[in-house]
Amino acid sequence: MIILRDISLRRGSKRLLRDASVTIQPGQRLALIGANGSGKSSLFSLLLGELEADGGDIEGVGGMRLAHMAQEVQATAMPAGEYVWRGDGELAQLRDELRLLEDAGDFEKAAPVHNALEAIDGYGAERRAERLLQGLGFAADAPGRPVNDFSGGWRIRLNLARALMTPSDLMLLDEPTNHLDLDATLWLQQWLQQYPGTLLMISHDRDFIDATCERILHIEQGQLFSYKGNYSDFERQRAERLANQQASYDKQQRRIARIDDFVRRFRYKATKARQAQSRLKELERMQTLAPAHLDSPFDFSFPPPERSSDPLLRLDQASLGYGARTVLSGVDIQLRPGSRYGLLGRNGAGKSTLLKSLVGELPLLSGERRPGEHCRIGYFDQQQLEALDLEASPALHLQRLSPTAREQDILNFLGGFNFRGDAATSQVAPFSGGEKARLALAMVVWQKPNLLVLDEPTNHLDLEMRHAMEVALQAYEGALILVSHDRHMLRNSVEELLLVHDGDVKEYRDDLAGYERWILSSYQQVDKDPTRDSEGSRREKRKQAAAQRERLRPLKNAVASTEKDIATVEQALARLQEQLGDSELYSDGRREELADLLKREGELKTRAGELEERWLELQQSLEDLESAAQVESGM
Repeated sequence: MIILRDISLRRGSKRLLRDASVTIQPGQRLALIGANGSGKSSLFSLLLGELEADGGDIEGVGGMRLAHMAQEVQATAMPAGEYVWRGDGELAQLRDELRLLEDAGDFEKAAPVHNALEAIDGYGAERRAERLLQGLGFAADAPGRPVNDFSGGWRIRLNLARALMTPSDLMLLDEPTNHLDLDATLWLQQWLQQYPGTLLMISHDRDFIDATCERILHIEQGQLFSYKGNYSDFERQRAERLANQQASYDKQQRRIARIDDFVRRFRYKATKARQAQSRLKELERMQTLAPAHLDSPFDFSFPPPERSSDPLLRLDQASLGYGARTVLSGVDIQLRPGSRYGLLGRNGAGKSTLLKSLVGELPLLSGERRPGEHCRIGYFDQQQLEALDLEASPALHLQRLSPTAREQDILNFLGGFNFRGDAATSQVAPFSGGEKARLALAMVVWQKPNLLVLDEPTNHLDLEMRHAMEVALQAYEGALILVSHDRHMLRNSVEELLLVHDGDVKEYRDDLAGYERWILSSYQQVDKDPTRDSEGSRREKRKQAAAQRERLRPLKNAVASTEKDIATVEQALARLQEQLGDSELYSDGRREELADLLKREGELKTRAGELEERWLELQQSLEDLESAAQVESGM
């Protein structure tokens, strides 16, 4: 059990957390959400011991095995497969020790190291690393290639694979789907559903959260709010909490107004002075409730296209690819005003190749590309972020696109993307990935395209910005073709699906749920603990069983303690109700005694209800862990 108690944290002059508390039960799966800059990554740093809190305590992390997905990869010529399996620190230490002993010819000392490696299935490490890389979309030759060969996004995937390789009791994942396509996202979703430890994950992908997490941890106004259920449950519960908070705030404001009015009228009247002072003290004691802030900081829309063509763009019998390598052939596609396509397909099937060919970045190998006379394309992919001028401000980026535009019009437009004040006129260099992605999208919207081509536009964007983007796309009057691993974005933005598969592009007649089933059914069954082969040694299985018992013990103890408390309360309640059965108790002379007993009865019933609710929560957590253990042993 991990307990954060009264945590306060500042980064520079900004206060991120103020007396924040939360308890994380063993085996829970939590999504950590909150606006960009609210302190999610800083909370991870606290748990990892990389950062010290300004106040409060963290209990339960010491002694736990932690796995963490790093956001950067140091340049190294180490083969990718070795980089991944070295995420298992014990394995790497034994392998290095064995190599030194064997190089020295000390085979007697090497024997127990061999036994230790066998006990943790160390000789299957390469196979496990290869399976992780395959699931995350790497090519078959990836394990042997040096890490330096991979681009930034693929290096982040390597860090994710390394984290999954690490045996752990607590796994911390920061935006694990950011650089994944939909197929790899589905594979990771399946993997995490089978992870037996405690999972704490930062994510802005609501479908991914719903599939992998059972509780939401929300950072808001310096506090940690815990919500039971998936993201949709969180939205409903938070709306209810904020509505209640707003009602309390409104009630308090009315009370403050009445006190102010009373003090103003009677403060200096002798007969009322004492009452006025009393109300002033009440005002000082009253805890000021913050009003509920429900408005999103983002508010933008796509301007209606000024002119259009029908069709806007078409490919006729096109072959697409690079040099002598054909990726797609016989492609016929026609984009008309109002067309709304979502693009599906496995990693490497040719989705990006199709998009680059559509926008004219990649010449056709054969066939024809026919843009309409008034076709105006707005194209977004992750390379747009790299093309930003780091020395220029957001306002200057738009001014360069439209030299005659009024400065105030530019600033008003940028405000809809939450670039306000200095943020609109400051250099881009220190911006976060999410801020750069918002700017790149703002530049696309500013140009009033009548054809939007979007390749993974939600990477780095938080949930509020994703929602604003969905709303804007739903009202967009032009044509849209979208590639995204965010299934919620796809469902709410497109009307037709195209499948890129086996060198062809064709209409996909099923829905997204059908595509998920097709992809997941194609994966081989994933081991419950993918860091160990199912044919592992008996000693390893005993070790895992002992670890499982250790994970269950705190919950079992808590259940037993709660059951004992329930029995004590029930016994006290039975004795009290026996007293209340005495008819003489209801005589006039024993009214005060009766009132005390009835009050005590109410207190005991309330306490019994609280204990029963606590017992149900603990029992559910225990059953979830035990169920996971049974599935693991069966696999």
